[in-house]
Amino acid sequence: MRVYAFGDIHGRLDLLEALLAQVERDLAVRPVERPLFIFLGDYIDRGPASRKTIDRLSQLSRSQECIFLKGNHEALAIRGLTDRAAFDRWMRLGGFETLVSYGVTPGFLSAGPSRPVPEIQATFHAALATGHMQFFRNLQTSFALGDFFFVHAGVRPGVELSQQAEEDLLWIRSEFLDASNDFGKVVVHGHTPTKAVEVTTNRVNIDTGAFATGRLSCLVVEGAALSVIDTVTSTA
Repeated sequence: MRVYAFGDIHGRLDLLEALLAQVERDLAVRPVERPLFIFLGDYIDRGPASRKTIDRLSQLSRSQECIFLKGNHEALAIRGLTDRAAFDRWMRLGGFETLVSYGVTPGFLSAGPSRPVPEIQATFHAALATGHMQFFRNLQTSFALGDFFFVHAGVRPGVELSQQAEEDLLWIRSEFLDASNDFGKVVVHGHTPTKAVEVTTNRVNIDTGAFATGRLSCLVVEGAALSVIDTVTSTA
């Protein structure tokens, strides 16, 4: 088995397509019996093509073994369908671009949406009903394989991996990033953008801020060997 773990896409379908092409070339040069693609969440928001990104991932899952994890942006978008406070927070974190990609025109003014929020929520819900709602509902919060634990944001130090709260798995930052704990497995995560893939003794951060930097990164795990493929450079 060889694992390809993908960082936060945030609606950058162009970068996803470029990275998938690089992965295909890697597989052509180095065939493996069972490649496994793991996506760490935050497929939507900020970038211009959230809807098409979900379409592409759904298509990919029909020909490739994939694990799709939930990011805080997916969780917030779904919560925002019925929760006004969550909706407002989602708008501040890039939800506007996602609505537009789904053909929903919120008509935002400087003071807020010019359309009634319940109307926007209902229109977005109807757009998701075409198949994407099931994609969001099927997202996992974590995935363990061998010596690695894949998750969107991180884990809470001192808590068993099997007992982690979803809120921490999707949102945690400083308590996790600053910890020197042995978590029991190496945690592969995204959520907190860095200039390049960050490797420490207890975690690997593969969120390289694709929506703003143009660098979407993929961690390749095969046995104990780690390498990186990204849309800017590729290093073994």
